[in-house]
Amino acid sequence: MLFRSQAFALAKFVKENLKLTKAAILYDQKQAYSKGLRDEFTKAFTRMSGVIVIDQAYSGGDQDFSAQLAAIASANPEILLVPGYYTDGAAIAIQARKKGIKVPMLGGDGWDSEQLGKIAGDAIVGSYYSNHSAPDQPDMKDFVQKYGAKYDHQVPDALSGLGYDAANLLADCLRKAKSLGGKDVRDAIASVKDFPGVTGAITIDKNRNASKSAVIVQMAKNDKGEVAPKYVASVAPDASASKK
Repeated sequence: MLFRSQAFALAKFVKENLKLTKAAILYDQKQAYSKGLRDEFTKAFTRMSGVIVIDQAYSGGDQDFSAQLAAIASANPEILLVPGYYTDGAAIAIQARKKGIKVPMLGGDGWDSEQLGKIAGDAIVGSYYSNHSAPDQPDMKDFVQKYGAKYDHQVPDALSGLGYDAANLLADCLRKAKSLGGKDVRDAIASVKDFPGVTGAITIDKNRNASKSAVIVQMAKNDKGEVAPKYVASVAPDASASKK
């Protein structure tokens, strides 16, 4: 479910916002997260008439991506999906730029670390990744302020916001349930629709999965000259997926 929702958001953003149709992929073939996001992006992007011009693999722990990047450069993509964690994303961005690959890169929530910008620097500027929330999205403003006041001016990551929303959603369901018995609490949770979370409106679908919009952020230089994520769009869940 997580792979599908993030992949859909990335594919839709690339097609509708960036107006790009040719994607390359470089993924970790030994990592379930990377492979799952790659597989679901391929399905979603091709369904939207996008084309995967080349699909390359590496194995976690690899340090040299020159062979794969040379092949990718020859395929002339418009965007490059690297569905791994921030360490690989940063290393690949640096090497890709040295190979003359200037197109934006894409990632999933595995890129969500302040270390991404610190490691990759200018090489990652202009690239995008999907996430559960962004500190500068409108709904997060009050939460970010309260979090910073409590935790020494720290900026909450996406998981902090999700944890806060999960606790509040459960508390709301406990208040609304007919009783605190298991069946009544279960039914209250199953009936959640458009719960106003700080990370976005949350609905529990028919498969009891939490459905909400994904956020797309772009790596950019902030006022301090640091490379950091900047909120650019929210992408609603795939309506067709909820009908399956």
